[in-house]
This record gives sequence, C-alpha cells and structure tokens, in this order.
Amino acid sequence: MKTKILLLGSTGQVGWELNRTLLTLGDIVALDFPQIDMADPQNIRSIVRETKPTIIVNATAYTDVDKAEREHELAMAINGTGPGILAEEAIKLGAALIHYSTDYVFDGTKGEPYTEEDFPNPLNVYGETKLAGERAIQDIGGAYLIFRTSWVYSLRRPCFVTKVLQWAREHETLRIVDDQISSPTWARTLAELTEQVLSQSQGGFINDLNQNSGLYHLTGEGSCNRFEWAKAILELDPNKEQQIIKQLIPVKSHEFSTPALRPHNSTLSNKRFIDTFLLKNCSWQTDLFLMLNQGG
Repeated sequence: MKTKILLLGSTGQVGWELNRTLLTLGDIVALDFPQIDMADPQNIRSIVRETKPTIIVNATAYTDVDKAEREHELAMAINGTGPGILAEEAIKLGAALIHYSTDYVFDGTKGEPYTEEDFPNPLNVYGETKLAGERAIQDIGGAYLIFRTSWVYSLRRPCFVTKVLQWAREHETLRIVDDQISSPTWARTLAELTEQVLSQSQGGFINDLNQNSGLYHLTGEGSCNRFEWAKAILELDPNKEQQIIKQLIPVKSHEFSTPALRPHNSTLSNKRFIDTFLLKNCSWQTDLFLMLNQGG
C-alpha cells in the first residue's frame, strides 16, 4: 500500500518546503486553514479519519509571539491541544506523527546549548503553549518525532530575514538587539532533514519510529545573536545595490518594549539528532548564503 502523508500547515515556511520535499515518499494531502482548523478538535478528528494517513506531519502553529500574550486561549488550542488530538488519532490509525516545536520552551539562562534533558521554563505564552503540545504528544505516545527548532526563516513568508532586507531598503540606520542568541534555521533544510529521517525507514515508518520515537533538537549548526544575524543578512544580500542602510547599531532587548519576553540564549544542541539519525545540518551561515542566492 502506498504511503499517504497528511501535511498540515502546508502554506507556512516549513509546510511549503515539506509539500515539495515529501513528494518522494508517497501521496500528499496538503491542507492549511481554513480547510483544517487546529483550534477545532472535531474538525481535526474528521480530517484525519477521512484521510487515513500513514504519516501525519504537523507544520501548523500559532506563531505570533507577542499577540499570543493576549490570545492565550487560541494559542493553547492550536499549539497545545491540537497536537494532542493528532497524537490520539495517529495511534488509532497506526500512523506516525511528526511535529515541530520551539527553542522558546526555555528561559535562556543556561549559558550553553540546551539538550533534550534540560527542564523547560518558557518566558512567554507562545513557549508555554508549544510546550503543552510537546507534552500532550509525549503523554499519548505512539510513533512520533518532535523536532524542536529555532529562528526559522525563508523568503516565502515574513520573518526576520525578510524584515531586515526590507528595512535596509527603507532606512539608513537599523537598531538590532545583540542579547538574544539562538540558531537560525532555513525552512528548506528542516524539511529536507525531515524527509531524510523518514526515508531511512524504507517504508516501515511505524516500526522505525517506535524505535526512535521522541524529542529531538534540530536547528542550523552554530549560533549567533540577532545583530550578528542581521549583519550576515546584509553582507550576503545578492542585491546590495538596493540597500540604503549606512549604519547597523547593536542595542539591548530592554530598549524595545514588547508584550512577550524573549530568552537571551536559547541555542539548542543537535547532538541527539545527529547521533540517532547520522544526519547533520550545515552551518547557519552556509544555509543563509544558499537561501539568499537560491531565492528560497
């Protein structure tokens, strides 16, 4: 029987890349809002039961970190409750579940890369709801992979990279924080590594994922602060002649008033992922160069 993949969140940064990358594995049913409403438990159950997938890939999320502070209930429904329902339905079908989480489950005070054994302590509602989703899947069990990632970017949706490129074309001076540190992660690489993990199973997804089920950190290799990231974006911009920026100034987070707190250093260690699947991401600088020059 041919593999059927239910891809949720197909128009997002990661979802768009997954929709292309996972084609090698089987037939894809790719959905996004409003076809799938992750805040509606009955809608989720109906979609999964009608589709009867072999693999469910959940690339949906409520990702507006600041807005989540005032929309706690909606963020929890999408990020916390919805993934648990997917896990329940996956077990009933004997399907595998792939889910993406975030470095924002940590408070950023460790001072070195976080491992999967480190205790989460989210500083904001977004991180709190994403942690709830992780725990719901883990409590239900089955064949699942949770990939915690960080600072995801592409050119297809608004993100830090697209904003910096835009700002550099509109302003002569940019002020960027230098006390938030993590690992930029290209959406395409995240999708490709997901596909490579699934390809290793050679069709026996449930058996293989039962063996390696769990939580893994998966980000670009290395880390930087947002100021360093912005500097690299400007330097690697293939259309530098369009920039009018003359000065990039490092500032501290407290100089910007935002509803949600951000962790200062939420760098993740990819060691468990590398050791388990024998796969490794490129450095964040290499991926950024490739993305800017390939238009992705």
